[in-house]
Amino acid sequence: MRADATLDCIGLYCPIPIAHTAKKLNEMEEGQVLEILADDEGIKEDMPAWCNMTGNELLGIEEESGEYKVYVRKTKQK
Repeated sequence: MRADATLDCIGLYCPIPIAHTAKKLNEMEEGQVLEILADDEGIKEDMPAWCNMTGNELLGIEEESGEYKVYVRKTKQK
C-alpha cells in the first residue's frame, strides 16, 4: 500500500504509538495516508479503537515476523 508518510514506532508501547500517530496526522492533509511501523501487539486493538473514536479511516494492518504496518487515512475530524 502506498503511504504519504511513515511513522516509526518500533520499540514504543501503548499509548505512545497512538499519541505519535495523532500528532503526525495533525501535520498531514485530509486524504493522505500514514504508515505506522510498530512491534507492540497492542496496536492491533488500539489503532482500530482510536480510528473509530477520531473518525480517521483504518485501511489495514499487516503483520510480519512480529512487526506491524498499520495504514491510516486522515479524514475530517469528528
